[in-house]
Amino acid sequence: MSDTITLVNPATGRAFREIPRAGLAEVDAAIAGAVAAQRTWAALAPGARADALRGFARVVEAHVDELAALEVENSGHPIGSARWEASHVAQVLNYYAGAPERLIGQQIPVAGGLDVTFHEPYGVIGIIVPWNFPMTIASWGFAPALAAGNAVVLKPAELTPLTAIRLGELALEAGLPEGLFQVVTGSGSVVGQRFVSHPDVRKVVFTGSTEVGTDVAAGCARMLKPVTLELGGKSANIVFADADLERAAASAPGSVFDNAGQDCCARSRLLVERSVYDRFLELLEPAVQAWRVGDPGSADTDMGPLISAAHRDTVAGFLDGADVAFCGAAPAGEGFWFAPTVVLASPGDRIAQEEVFGPVVAVLPFDDEADAIRLANDTIYGLAGSLWTENLGRAVRVARGVKSGVLSVNSHSSVRYATPFGGMKASGLGRELGPDAAEHFTETKNVFFATD
Repeated sequence: MSDTITLVNPATGRAFREIPRAGLAEVDAAIAGAVAAQRTWAALAPGARADALRGFARVVEAHVDELAALEVENSGHPIGSARWEASHVAQVLNYYAGAPERLIGQQIPVAGGLDVTFHEPYGVIGIIVPWNFPMTIASWGFAPALAAGNAVVLKPAELTPLTAIRLGELALEAGLPEGLFQVVTGSGSVVGQRFVSHPDVRKVVFTGSTEVGTDVAAGCARMLKPVTLELGGKSANIVFADADLERAAASAPGSVFDNAGQDCCARSRLLVERSVYDRFLELLEPAVQAWRVGDPGSADTDMGPLISAAHRDTVAGFLDGADVAFCGAAPAGEGFWFAPTVVLASPGDRIAQEEVFGPVVAVLPFDDEADAIRLANDTIYGLAGSLWTENLGRAVRVARGVKSGVLSVNSHSSVRYATPFGGMKASGLGRELGPDAAEHFTETKNVFFATD
């Protein structure tokens, strides 16, 4: 295996940079440095850690345009999306800067004395980040982990490491201690596996496929090591006949074609009540055809390329034998382009069951509330979803009936840093973000003071 990784611009298909591929020795050295840095960091007053994280946020804010440009080149994200993603990192850091001073234990009444609990940091956290949203997903782990008094060693995906590398540099520029937040580039079989097996990495956070996540969980179980998993999805977008059909159809492309469908929260199954099925497809077609696919550096672009030629082939394979209703447009020539595609499907079809991770949506009709819930739950996944209705009672009933960790009514919201995020079933274990996220990076210590 080469000691470097070649990065390819997905909009051009051309290589543009080489970065180091870490070996086992480099990973162990990073972990050793994190162990030393964490002791000093955890000993700081909570207010000092809070100030340091706010300083980190300010430095990220000052480099939003630079980070966005890196994401455009490395990941093919449209510039407008990339700017939002970089700003989101700063917002997450600002939010969790409030956590160090709010990690409050309990005073519990007991006989014969006083019982007090403390939130103690684990130590070193290993975070493994996927290629689809490199900045944002990284921040969901490192911000609350640092706030809780831990050190972090972050492994970005081999395909899209540049913004993570730059965030590691910005952390040092902001004054965070050397070794506290490190980024190690390399393969999952070396870096990620060492996070799982190294005794000084006391918790692992993994975002990626369900298949790999299962292996990570098994390895952590052998080490008695806690793990958070955010895995795949096959989310449903449920449209009832009483919904605002024009609004639901206009918003549907963004729910599944954003980031070229390379989103585990993509609403890649569109369930439409049978009585309005034909009408909804009539409204959906112009919305799909208006979805602008092209140069990710242009502010007018809605969707960029897929991440690689191999992934483009995988996505195309899902269309073999599929009943394609209509497509949008995509550039020809260089780059890993793929046109937004709408497929008419049946519940048992592969395209209605498996995660495509591309700009393809499967449309299925349903008969009533019970049928909608049944179809929405008819996959191994349970990450996200949407439902469209003007009936409040129906919205509550269906939202409670669908087995997904994140649902949105009359919108496609999935991630808000102030609310918990995570999946059910094969979509993962644990939760990220929200007001309790920093506590998830601590162990509860119980101390009894005898007074008798």
